[in-house]
Amino acid sequence: MTTKLQVALLQSDLVWENPTANRLAFQEQIALLPATVDLVVLPEMFTTGFTMNPAANAETMEGDTVRWMQQLAQQYQMAIVGSVVIKEVTESDILYFNRLVFVHPDGTLDYYNKKHTFTLAGEHEVYTAGTDRLLVTYKGWKICPLICYDLRFPVWARNTVAYDLLLYVASWPKPRIAAWDALLKARAIENMCYTIGVNRVGVDANNHEYVGNSVCYDTLGNCVTKNDSGNVATLIVTLDREQQQSLRTKFNFLADRDGFVLV
Repeated sequence: MTTKLQVALLQSDLVWENPTANRLAFQEQIALLPATVDLVVLPEMFTTGFTMNPAANAETMEGDTVRWMQQLAQQYQMAIVGSVVIKEVTESDILYFNRLVFVHPDGTLDYYNKKHTFTLAGEHEVYTAGTDRLLVTYKGWKICPLICYDLRFPVWARNTVAYDLLLYVASWPKPRIAAWDALLKARAIENMCYTIGVNRVGVDANNHEYVGNSVCYDTLGNCVTKNDSGNVATLIVTLDREQQQSLRTKFNFLADRDGFVLV
């Protein structure tokens, strides 16, 4: 258990539907990180880009990418999180998920299936939406990891379980980047917690441009670190849970939150 957590945000370009090339690029970035890093955050669909062709790109939880994440997490003793296209075969169907995988340094993993599939791109037509939120416990920190479009739905992220860190992995395009910035700051303020967003850069096969703006906001919505250069970048930030708890105790805004029921 630690009161501080050092997080690396890997803002990267992605080779379209090429897991091997993308894994290699991220592996090179991860190899350069200081040994003090506790958690590495990768973008949404970091092996393929935001593809609507899961049948040609899906892997299983025993596939190359999850094994790669486990190998690196164990080698460098850092947790690694990002989302991948995952396939599950049932007796009656083949299901595809935009699945966030959180791999611990010992190789064990947690996962979360994206709840809010992006209807504007037809994601709901090819991916199965998740139904359950995930709370990861890591080094004494409670972490709530979500995916891209989830950011637009504050009830789904509402801090009713005293989590310490809210994070989003994303492929959020340039035309709506102002919303990305505003919503991440809002989530930090309303939930009184560190909030991290990791977005990709570059242009994908559908000619959508991504400019990054990967960022970390603190408990009061102050920007701790940000990169809006539009370039590949590594951001490293140290979070202080004790400091955050002190602010929560001082202001106690969460005690006045409204109750709600998800239906």
